[in-house]
Amino acid sequence: MIEKTMSDDCLIWSCNTGTQAVELAQKYQPDILFLDILIPEKDGLTVLKEIRTFLPDAIVLILSALSDFSYAQKAIDLKVFKYILKPAKPREIEEVILSIIKKRKRISEISLVSSINDSCEETVGFVREAVRFIQKNFRDTLTLEMVSSHVYMNPQYFSRVFKKKIGASYTDYVNNLRIQYACKLLETSDFPSYRISNECGFNDPSYFNRVFFKQMKTTPNKYRKLSHRQLS
Repeated sequence: MIEKTMSDDCLIWSCNTGTQAVELAQKYQPDILFLDILIPEKDGLTVLKEIRTFLPDAIVLILSALSDFSYAQKAIDLKVFKYILKPAKPREIEEVILSIIKKRKRISEISLVSSINDSCEETVGFVREAVRFIQKNFRDTLTLEMVSSHVYMNPQYFSRVFKKKIGASYTDYVNNLRIQYACKLLETSDFPSYRISNECGFNDPSYFNRVFFKQMKTTPNKYRKLSHRQLS
């Protein structure tokens, strides 16, 4: 139902436990979350409390059969957008999703206008140039100092502003680009893992393997086998 309501460019993840919910939220940084309260390992409100530490602005909906006011009060304290009681009609959930989409669109429009009129427009400009430079050169040796020098900034100051504007640290941003490229090479080439590591800008194959596993939850070799099976 959610897939039919949302646009095709939206990605949707589901999980079975509270622990997995926190892990997926940390990995994918979703804009919208649906949570039940009675879920295995960690209850929904505990999960939400943890998620709020790194996703303070995510839109969260509780979908639960528990009607006790104390749960609703805790949900309000954790900035829940809506508390929906089961059994919920499909139309009710669809209307909530549509209202969220409209809200996110308004927020995006306001943010865009604010950024254009922001007195820190120069800062936005150097971050944009840094991102362009990184995307062009991430397959080569590329240190934070090299990028900050390219945009004539102090490395420490650049690091702080980059993370604030992009929402990820310099290292995480570069590694994400490299792992995306590694996945493409694993899917389309027969290069051994150590060569792919080098092609993606990693000087140390063991570090490449650790970063790949952290992001993809599998090894490069297993990823290749799985992608080839899916194509066959």
